[in-house]
Amino acid sequence: MTRRAPDPLLRPRQSRYLAALRPPRDPLRLAIEAAAARAGNRLVTPEVARLFEGLAARESAPRIVEVGCGVGYVTLHLARGAPQGAIVAIDDDAAALERARDHLTRAGVAARVELRRAELPAALEQVTAPLDLVVIDAARHEPRRLLDMVLPLVRVGGTLAFAGLLADGRVGDPALRALDDRHARELERFNPYLSIHPQLTAVLLPLGDGVGLAVKRRPTVRELGGPF
Repeated sequence: MTRRAPDPLLRPRQSRYLAALRPPRDPLRLAIEAAAARAGNRLVTPEVARLFEGLAARESAPRIVEVGCGVGYVTLHLARGAPQGAIVAIDDDAAALERARDHLTRAGVAARVELRRAELPAALEQVTAPLDLVVIDAARHEPRRLLDMVLPLVRVGGTLAFAGLLADGRVGDPALRALDDRHARELERFNPYLSIHPQLTAVLLPLGDGVGLAVKRRPTVRELGGPF
């Protein structure tokens, strides 16, 4: 996967201003970012990772699932945000999971994270309810299918977070994409689905490469014993 250009959604001056406000990051996080840049791999921005860390910190002992954990950059932030939490991080890339395991071990949080190598979305069939927080990498996966599968597992009041909903700015701007950009078109269908979902209160933020945040407000028909 190619590395996206920095700050595809911000004007240069605002981008530099916000970057200057970033708190210092520890050597491990900086090393993960540098390794991803050298390899041409995509990571969420430090601001997005910090947001997810804050979401993980909202509960004293949350149950968290991360879908598409890659090399564990977001996983590390989730584990640091929820020192008493239970985290399941799923990916289908064995090499990426090994790097994630190494990063989490170096950070001293590996014992609190279960890394699962599994194909998505079938992997979600092995996840049990109730979940407090679900983080989904929408840049790599089918967000609507994953949302439909995971939503019944999230408790009422729980949070879902999606990263990569604007596809390097290609969503909403056909001039930036090729004719066969199926992923951008898929996200253009998913974003309104998330925004008006009847079980959710959701908002899309122009942060990083586009973040979707949603709070589950009511149970699904499946949870109530449907279909009716």
